[in-house]
Amino acid sequence: MSTPYETAQPERSAVAAMPGTVLLDFGTNWCGYCRAAEPLIDRAVAGSDAVQHLKVEDGPGRVLGRAFRVKLWPTVVVLKDGQEVARVVRPVSADEVRVALAQAGAA
Repeated sequence: MSTPYETAQPERSAVAAMPGTVLLDFGTNWCGYCRAAEPLIDRAVAGSDAVQHLKVEDGPGRVLGRAFRVKLWPTVVVLKDGQEVARVVRPVSADEVRVALAQAGAA
């Protein structure tokens, strides 16, 4: 994996206060679906300095994932100025993620 999912999580209020486009990537380092989707997500975000990509480890007791009602990994949530504008669950192409980013005006 190029960048592991972070175990330390920001508070929901801190995420809501982030300006611009934020891509929250929920998953785990051992998840096969997450590892398969990683290069697709990275490709969709590559070259876009306007997108902040946060890889957040999810699982039981993980408050941020519950706040976003994450059920399957990976789940990509795109925020624009703290508000959810798009979501992709288990992406199978970089284009799916690019379309979600376009909804935030970041693609």
